[in-house]
Amino acid sequence: MGDLAVGARSGQGPEEQPERSDDAASPAVTDQGPADGDGAEAAAGDGGESKQQKKPRSFWKELPLLIGIALVLALLIKTFLVQAFSIPSASMENTLKIGDRVLVDKLTPWFGSKPERGEVIVFHDPDGWLEGEPTSDPNAVQQVLSWIGLMPSADEKDLIKRVIGVGGDTVECNGTGPLKVNGKALNEPYVYPGNTPCTADNGGGTFKVKVPAGKVWVMGDHRQDSMDSRYHQSDKNSGFVPVDNVVGRAIVVAWPPTHWSTLPVPDTFDQSGINAAASAAPGALGLAGAVPLVLWRRRKINKSLTEGNTGVSATGTAG
Repeated sequence: MGDLAVGARSGQGPEEQPERSDDAASPAVTDQGPADGDGAEAAAGDGGESKQQKKPRSFWKELPLLIGIALVLALLIKTFLVQAFSIPSASMENTLKIGDRVLVDKLTPWFGSKPERGEVIVFHDPDGWLEGEPTSDPNAVQQVLSWIGLMPSADEKDLIKRVIGVGGDTVECNGTGPLKVNGKALNEPYVYPGNTPCTADNGGGTFKVKVPAGKVWVMGDHRQDSMDSRYHQSDKNSGFVPVDNVVGRAIVVAWPPTHWSTLPVPDTFDQSGINAAASAAPGALGLAGAVPLVLWRRRKINKSLTEGNTGVSATGTAG
């Protein structure tokens, strides 16, 4: 019986122990299994969403957008700020050489800025100045890039010269020079070496003109190789360039790097007395205003003297 008891206990022990172990473990595994699985799936899900949110867009998908933004910016810059122009001729040597590329300020004209003496300007052909001149034939791609502003202007109807006189100025050349503005001789170190400021010819090299309001008189720095205002005095503008035709002022030579330079106004245009025409205007206006006052005072004085003399004469006669 002891053996049976022991045996029974020992038999029940192994049978009950696994059952309790299985019963205890199964729910734990069953409970934890799904929980662990759900947690793993949730973590995997969060991680997947996070990775999808942080993953950058493909470069090739963003490239069209970047190109579009660049083109719009280039067009805005070319339209409102600066534009590049290529120099096609030798008319501005040695200041500008063939093939140089200049940047033209197009911003200040929007604020009412007008061309001033000594500035190098780009302007649209006033009246057939380029007629008969050889022109390039840009392809469609070059024309589009030029229109956008990614290439220098391909418009062959633009010219570049130096402003010599503005509205109200008197500009004259006699013989070979010097060139004079409002009676002041210009010292022109920018003129092409070996050239004379003026040209003694019958085509327009010697002249005396008064610049109308709203126009400018322009000349190339290569005086003996520039068909400028001098040689177009028979056109509809008498050789003058309307201010409305001016694209802007060339401010810097940007290409090639070896030619890089700014294009300031030469000191000769700042000399004393060159603005004589402008400074005379206020004096003329003051004189015009003073004349009526002087005449009025003289009339009053004469009237007073006349009345006084009449009274004395009458008294004398009466006496």
